[in-house]
Amino acid sequence: MPVAHHVLQHAHGPAADRVAVRCGERSRTYAELAADLVAGAEHLAATGTRPGDLVALSLADPLDTLVALLAADRAGAVGLVGDPAWPVHQRAEVLHALTPAVVVHVPLPRGHGAPPPPPGPTPDDAAAAWAGFSSGSTGRPRAVLRSRGSWTGSFEHVSRLTGTRAGDTVLVTGPLASSLHCFAAVHALAAGASVELAPTVSATTAALAGADLAHLVPSRLDDVLDALDAGVPSRLRTVVVGGAGTDPAQRARAHAHGVQVVAYYGAVELSFVAIDTGDGLVPFPQVEVQVRPQPGTRLGEVWVRSPWTASGYLAGATGPLRTRDGWSTVGDLADLPDLPDPPDGGAADAGNRVLRLRGRGDGAILTAGATVVPEDVEAALRPVPGVRDVVVAGAPHRRFGAVVVAVVEADDHPGLRAHLERVARATLAPAQRPRRWFRVDALPRTSNGKVARSALGAAVAGHDPAAQVGDLAVLR
Repeated sequence: MPVAHHVLQHAHGPAADRVAVRCGERSRTYAELAADLVAGAEHLAATGTRPGDLVALSLADPLDTLVALLAADRAGAVGLVGDPAWPVHQRAEVLHALTPAVVVHVPLPRGHGAPPPPPGPTPDDAAAAWAGFSSGSTGRPRAVLRSRGSWTGSFEHVSRLTGTRAGDTVLVTGPLASSLHCFAAVHALAAGASVELAPTVSATTAALAGADLAHLVPSRLDDVLDALDAGVPSRLRTVVVGGAGTDPAQRARAHAHGVQVVAYYGAVELSFVAIDTGDGLVPFPQVEVQVRPQPGTRLGEVWVRSPWTASGYLAGATGPLRTRDGWSTVGDLADLPDLPDPPDGGAADAGNRVLRLRGRGDGAILTAGATVVPEDVEAALRPVPGVRDVVVAGAPHRRFGAVVVAVVEADDHPGLRAHLERVARATLAPAQRPRRWFRVDALPRTSNGKVARSALGAAVAGHDPAAQVGDLAVLR
């Protein structure tokens, strides 16, 4: 992981006795963490790990995983975190495809209180230092390779925008296999803060009283806001939200508790692209954003030029990342209604203007010649009373190509569908209105807390009737 050097620096300074990381009842000070990562690095080297090797981590405990990541970094290797929620066959398939030099299944040896060595020379920012999985809510996991500088170079900006300070306690609310949560942990360590690993709802709620900041996805933000509404004590001042956009209701609820919401848009392949501190998404520092027109639609594809982009995929994997002339995209769509039309049909430069995202290009629904962006429909339906969440997908149709289908997470309330249809007629264009409605008690989610859109899409389209989406029922 690209912050072993930072941890060693803190271990030789005033933060040495400060708690660096805590998970449940276990904790490490900066001095203890430094001793552990050095001992782990020595063990990896003694068992054959060499600089540049890929070290796959298959550990269930988040604290052991973080220590192993730091040890791999100290050894000059590239740490790759697997998801402990993966079934055995999926983990085996991923490891077979990537052929790592080492697979760490058990915790690495501890330092047993030995004083850590000095940090030594500053590591090379251009060297590969981390690999993480990208699949979002769709597709088979693929490993993305990143250089050290593509993360550490953004730390100063993130600290300033989120207000992260040495001595803060930063709550990390999901698995380290997620780049969102992994970045949160290593950024906090680089800043000299204390990391609280709380990957479950109950652990997150229990840790609120001692946390100053929290990094989370929108669904976990709802859990935190519910806890605050219920009177759970907290000193939170900032929540940092990634993975999907926040809505005004969430921001209003957070504001009522004195909590600032900082949301960002990015991807594992692109890192930070845009950030929203309350006035809409604007390009992240040192990131240039263009929206390039797409034929047959008012939307454009988001391209970025940035020092934070990834090096590519491991093992020759293919994915949404495309690069051209120093610019990169993963196929996300956006519009920029506050910009004048670009000359000659060229790209609209976002500058510091608000970026309005419209989802991934391959998620758009083409119905009767119209392009429907699922997020637009979801935003209209989600505020309906009784609806906890909603996902929109396309289902094949002989005449129209596809029709819009809504899957609503809600209890079985009489009249809910009629209410939803009234809202749809009042707020949505005819092509956007769902033609089929389903209900589930709980939408399927990935281990990162994002809705499993691929499973839902496959189920409603009839491509995979066995997709694991819970008790999908027709909404009446």
